[in-house]
Amino acid sequence: MASSLSVRRAHAVVAIVSWLSVLLVAIVSAADGFAARTVVEGNLFGTHTSGIAGAPGRIGDTFSYFTVWSNVVVAVAFTLLALRPGVDSLLHRVLLLDALLMITITTIVYWAMLAANDTWQGWSVITSPLQHLVVGVLAVGVWATYGPRGWLSFRLLPWALVVPLIWIVWTLLRGRVIDAYPYDFTDVSTLGYARVATTLAAILAIGLLIAAIYCRIDRALERRSPKRA
Repeated sequence: MASSLSVRRAHAVVAIVSWLSVLLVAIVSAADGFAARTVVEGNLFGTHTSGIAGAPGRIGDTFSYFTVWSNVVVAVAFTLLALRPGVDSLLHRVLLLDALLMITITTIVYWAMLAANDTWQGWSVITSPLQHLVVGVLAVGVWATYGPRGWLSFRLLPWALVVPLIWIVWTLLRGRVIDAYPYDFTDVSTLGYARVATTLAAILAIGLLIAAIYCRIDRALERRSPKRA
């Protein structure tokens, strides 16, 4: 069984990489590092003025992507695991389940729906795989290897949708104000609310299934783990 120090170090690595990914995209976005883009189609993010004048809008867009939300939740959850390993609360458990759920959705949706139309250029050659693959593999791998065990249960499933639902509300409200959306499937101006709602409902349903699978895996791993003294 891994020592408590090695467990904390593993959790710290996930937290550091996650915070690094968020910090990097924020800096690059503020500095207009993604300026060499293709023409934006539909009502999607990416039409801000270059330079300092467009920095607030670009940063607002950056922190409105589900990908960034997912990386932030992973960073917060694993930071708490690294700094306060002995604390077991509802908040900590929900954050852990949300971290695994959201980063898994991010990875699946990106590679299944968005990657084919995404042209990596400039800093995105680093930031895109970091946020859409590396953080997810690290988070799930470290959790599966080091735990904590016994934290995830089916009772948490309703709570696991709180942060994704907040993101949906934020996306639709902000989109209505600025008439721009983070992803093709959230573009209400082009697709209409009914079609967007159907897609988001399907993603939430898949998210619930993913969360349930993680709860089941946690239970199985807990049974296989050595009993604590």
